[in-house]
Amino acid sequence: QVQLVESGGGLVQPGGSLRLSCAASGSIFSIYAMGWYRQAPGKQRELVAAIASGGSTNYADSVKGRFTISRDNAKNTVYLQMNSLKPEGTAVYYCNASPPLKYWGKGTLVTVSS
Repeated sequence: QVQLVESGGGLVQPGGSLRLSCAASGSIFSIYAMGWYRQAPGKQRELVAAIASGGSTNYADSVKGRFTISRDNAKNTVYLQMNSLKPEGTAVYYCNASPPLKYWGKGTLVTVSS
């Protein structure tokens, strides 16, 4: 059974930081590259960052230099460290394989506001 459980969202001021976590099924984690996605109100879901099983990473231009994706293979967990957050970063953040599977978790809401 596919399981994706995101956590760590919340309200943060512009310029602040948050760390998101995602616990994934071992069946997904061991096979696929993993990604963090976000969906802002009224917009399509977009890929923010991805990490291959071997650790190579790539980022959307909008978050390069501010976000860092990492994974702990022993814990089947992927993280997203978000620094220097901007109001346009307000969105529901999801993790999934990269490219994504059909199943999505509930996501975690990040609100960047003063």
